[in-house]
Amino acid sequence: MKLRVLFADDERPARSYLASLLHGMDDVDIAGEAASGVEAVPLIERVRPDLVLLDVHMPGLDGFETMALLELRPLPLVAFVTAHDAYAVRAFEAHAIDYLLKPVRRARLRETLQRAREKLEHRDLRDEETARVQAAGALYTEAKGGYLERLPVRRKHDIVIVAVRDIASLVTEHELLVLTTVNKERFVLDTPLREIEGRLDPARFVRLSRSALANLDVIARVEPLPGGLHTVHLSNGQQIHVSRQHSRVLRARVLDI
Repeated sequence: MKLRVLFADDERPARSYLASLLHGMDDVDIAGEAASGVEAVPLIERVRPDLVLLDVHMPGLDGFETMALLELRPLPLVAFVTAHDAYAVRAFEAHAIDYLLKPVRRARLRETLQRAREKLEHRDLRDEETARVQAAGALYTEAKGGYLERLPVRRKHDIVIVAVRDIASLVTEHELLVLTTVNKERFVLDTPLREIEGRLDPARFVRLSRSALANLDVIARVEPLPGGLHTVHLSNGQQIHVSRQHSRVLRARVLDI
């Protein structure tokens, strides 16, 4: 059977080069190509390739973020492609995930394809492979450091890139995390609030309760309530109640009293 391969790269010459290499291999079927991570996610979920050749550095959604958004289980096999990212290379090596350095050599690509075939013969290893991809993604994210400036979220079959400055609040509602923007758009995330909070600049966001986080720049008014409680009114019309414990923090950071 032919190996069904999909590749994603934001540079047209790189996609054309990979396509030319793959077209010259009789045991490979090109399942699709994408010009961005945002384009790749729904395409991968639709065509379900055996292997994805995924560029690490793409604008909007990088290679690891693309894999993190996939809802397929098990994930397709993945070989990341990078030009010079030493952090990524070390992450791949530590977790036995294949990677290709640009410019991709035909012989090296053939090794990757053979490795993919061997893994596909052992279906019981696919869950392990999924875990390895996710672990490498965590290492890479940690290596990149810094705070998030954008957050990719799903809306039905689309991927929306939300700028962090446009986030008004993150509130857990009935065990689901709801992101609301300054323009009143709402998105449901499957990531715990504490995990996202750890990637956000604490100088820009404030905890209002165990289940709510707000953008300091979007707070329009703070309403005092009996018992040392408060209600925060955001510029998008949201009202969020502040717990007693977090009211003290709010007073120190917003009211300065």
